[in-house]
Amino acid sequence: MVKLVLLRHGESIANFTNTYTGWNDVALTTKGREQAKAAGQLLKEIADFNPTHIHTSILVRAIETANIVAEAANILYLPLTKTWRLNERHYGILRGVNKDLSRQIYGDKQVLKWRRGFYSIPPAGKTLYDRRYINCDIRRLPQAESLYQTQQRLLQYYQTAIVSKMLKGEDQLVVAHGSSLRALIKKIEQIDDNEIVKLEVANAEPIIYTFDDYLHICDKQILN
Repeated sequence: MVKLVLLRHGESIANFTNTYTGWNDVALTTKGREQAKAAGQLLKEIADFNPTHIHTSILVRAIETANIVAEAANILYLPLTKTWRLNERHYGILRGVNKDLSRQIYGDKQVLKWRRGFYSIPPAGKTLYDRRYINCDIRRLPQAESLYQTQQRLLQYYQTAIVSKMLKGEDQLVVAHGSSLRALIKKIEQIDDNEIVKLEVANAEPIIYTFDDYLHICDKQILN
C-alpha cells in the first residue's frame, strides 16, 4: 500500500477578496496560515503516512502552505520540489478580477463555463515575464488555460516525479491549488468530463488516497 496526499493551499488574500488568482502571486491570510498549520497537525497524526518527498508549485501561497505543513508535521527535512507544472490554472484576462464582477460583465452561464467546464478557455491575458520562469521555454507558458490543458501540463510532472516514487512504495505529498488539484483528481478518479463541474477542493483539507501496488485506489479520505 502507498499513500498520496493532495492539499490545496490555505486561504489566500485573493480567496478572501473573492478574486481570480491563477498565476498571480498572492500571500496567505492569517487564517490561511492557521489552516495550513492545522492541516500539518492532521497529517502528523496519520501513523502510516511516511512521505519521502513534497511537491508544490512556484507560487507563494502554495510554497508557504507546504513549509507550514512540513513544520507542523515534523517533515521539514524532506526534499521539496517546486515546479510551474503544479501552478494553478491560468485564468487569462480574468486574473485579478472579482468573481462577482466577472458575472456582471460576461454573464453567469459564460463564467460558469469558463470556471468549471473541462475544455473551456477564458480569453487570453498577457504573457508573464517573471524571473521564476527564466528557465522555462516562453512558448510553453500559457496566456490562458482550460482545465484540460492544466491537466496535460501537470500530468507530465505527476507521471515522472510522483508516480515513479509511488510505484516504489514511497508516500508522496502534493501541495497545490484548487483547479490544478481538480485536474489531477479527475485523472486519478477517472471522473467524467461533465461530472468534474461538481467537484470542489476546499482550502487546507488533506485528501488522502491509499493505493495498492498497481496504483488502484483502495481508499480515499478527506480530513477537516
